[in-house]
Amino acid sequence: MNTIGFKPALPVISGSKKLGLFSFNGGNQPIDFKPRGVCLIKVAMEETQTLKVDVQGKVDKLANGHAGKNHSHLSTIGNSTNIKWHECPVEKTDRQKLLQQKGCVIWITGLSGSGKSSVACALSQMLYQRGKLSYILDGDNVRHGLNRDLSFKAEDRVENIRRVGEVAKLFADAGFICIACLISPYKRDRAACRAMLPSGDFIEVFMDVPLRVCEDRDPKGLYKLARAGKIKGFTGIDDPYESPLDAEIVLKCNTGDCSTPTDMAGKMISYLEEKGYLQA
Repeated sequence: MNTIGFKPALPVISGSKKLGLFSFNGGNQPIDFKPRGVCLIKVAMEETQTLKVDVQGKVDKLANGHAGKNHSHLSTIGNSTNIKWHECPVEKTDRQKLLQQKGCVIWITGLSGSGKSSVACALSQMLYQRGKLSYILDGDNVRHGLNRDLSFKAEDRVENIRRVGEVAKLFADAGFICIACLISPYKRDRAACRAMLPSGDFIEVFMDVPLRVCEDRDPKGLYKLARAGKIKGFTGIDDPYESPLDAEIVLKCNTGDCSTPTDMAGKMISYLEEKGYLQA
């Protein structure tokens, strides 16, 4: 008896190493199909069988729902105990081939009013026009949801950056070009986010715009409120901003000598092309 319409005699199962074509031979005509995900093939004969399929050179045991290595290894991470990383056959390299790009994090840092969000949006639009998938994690936007429980106190700022870093890492692992744009004033917090990713996949972009230029712009009116003492701990006024010393990209802007967001985004596109992030 066969639950999916094939005759029970299936002595040979062959497949490509990329979850591509599988063919069943043994008296039947070859049948080829392309799965749209991970397929569990169940053949009902006298008893249920477990099939071992070679996926990208690894043997994935389709048995009791567990896959990967170290089945019995449990870890403690922070306050989380007795947890285990679950491996899946579809990996970052597979997703990158699907998207024809390489996942990474572009971390845009700078003072309020330096143009981080404008440049991020221009970059995202240029990537979209090239058929590349990106997502923006904007500092204000994430505080509308994920980080709405955090204030602007020093300890909450640390947690704000940590959470955004972890989410950005997930986007990069999914194959996205993740664009994070936050003031992120402290070097140690940016360094911690860099350490979350493989070497080269964290691209720091420093919006090198003087305080006087940002304060003259003051698009949200925050500098005016900070100068009036209505906002405490405002970066650049009564809280420090630690400029990056080794950013991959530095975008400078002085009074009367500022490139447009599109021009700045173009420099970032050139960097991504040079480093091979716009192809799988």
